[in-house]
Amino acid sequence: MRVVTWNLWWRFGPWAGRRKAILAVLRELEPDAVGLQEVWAVDGGENLAAWLAGELGLHCAWAPSPAPGRWQRRVGDDTVGIGTAVLSRRPVVEQAVLRLPAPAELDDGRLALYARIDAPGHPVPFFTAHFTSGRAASAVRREQAAALAGFVAAHRHGTAHPPVVTGDLNARSDSPEVRLLRAGGGLRDAWEHAEPGAPSRTWDTANPYVADVDADGGPGTRIDHVHVGLPGPGGLGRVRAVRRAGAGPVGGVWPSDHAAVVADLTDAGRGEPRDAGRADRTGIGQGDHPAGTGRGDHPAGTGRGDHPFGAG
Repeated sequence: MRVVTWNLWWRFGPWAGRRKAILAVLRELEPDAVGLQEVWAVDGGENLAAWLAGELGLHCAWAPSPAPGRWQRRVGDDTVGIGTAVLSRRPVVEQAVLRLPAPAELDDGRLALYARIDAPGHPVPFFTAHFTSGRAASAVRREQAAALAGFVAAHRHGTAHPPVVTGDLNARSDSPEVRLLRAGGGLRDAWEHAEPGAPSRTWDTANPYVADVDADGGPGTRIDHVHVGLPGPGGLGRVRAVRRAGAGPVGGVWPSDHAAVVADLTDAGRGEPRDAGRADRTGIGQGDHPAGTGRGDHPAGTGRGDHPFGAG
């Protein structure tokens, strides 16, 4: 089972070209389940997640933000909504939404979405979430991590498959909020299975959309995560490989300001995992930063927020 998490940078930047690049990366990855954050949807019109699902032949579960106003003001368009989505190769037989807690001054309607995926033999309890951004918001994210851990516990029942929890958590793996989520949810960081020395930054100044870096002035860090519970019988749900994707331009366009994280999990009794190196061999969205694409200021008019590393 191939799992992906990706923040799609909503309707910022060259979004029309970016969505084609997003599609190209996902098509190459051939994922089985995808957690998406910052997904746009136009009132009475197109929904990016539904469009991707249609192009890729996947099922789609969608959760619109109940409070899109702050996002809409950043692009000056109150007809474009924002939300969280799950794409799945197998049908979604159950779903639920959690509005993540946040104080009024920081509440911009962030969510966690649960989708039970009808995988053969063992349904997969799959989650994706988008935590509050901001260097000073660690305490808020800790509350969100505790709420998400409880949400996972409430929906992981009735299957031997471990829960799969994805998302843009706006925090490093060693942060108090992410450690709290792992402890409270009985989860492990899939990145433990990455190749030694593999590029890990999902928020990276190699990306021209990234204006800011981490608090230490470094080149970026991994703030997008895949976490998985302890394997079930026969190694069901065990992480076999993990890496980045979408970490370079596609046809001259960077897909998002975040790189994706891709994890391959084992199906019990299914033998070898899928080829974890496929996307790396093709080079789609994997290249080094091209010369002359601008590592400095973020493109004008894209409405960046107060992410702890300059994102949303």
